[in-house]
Amino acid sequence: MKSRGEIEAAICDGINRFEQEFMGRGPKHIHTHLIGDLLVVRLQGVLTAAEQHLAETFPVEKGRDLLKQVRTQLIETARPVLEKLVLEITGVKTVSLHHDSSVITGEEVVVFTLAESPLFRATKK
Repeated sequence: MKSRGEIEAAICDGINRFEQEFMGRGPKHIHTHLIGDLLVVRLQGVLTAAEQHLAETFPVEKGRDLLKQVRTQLIETARPVLEKLVLEITGVKTVSLHHDSSVITGEEVVVFTLAESPLFRATKK
């Protein structure tokens, strides 16, 4: 049985591989937090140079909206891959997936709602 930290680290590794394979590059930083039946993944530095340029084009809102739509569509298309990854690591099915990205900060957040809290072994303090 894995510890909470091992689950979180495995999710980070899996999401990082996903980002590299599906998005073309991985994030600069990635952190995962398992909180009960919620799995929160925070990715920083995810935008490519082309995406940053698009987000800054005029009118600004159009570039940002387009970029957010494309990233959302990519995540929705790859949803089965992400849900399988979470199931393999946690042993628990995903009930829902929520995603948002900030084109201003280059940060992305993915939240998985799980069917139940995954089992993990307690760590020694």
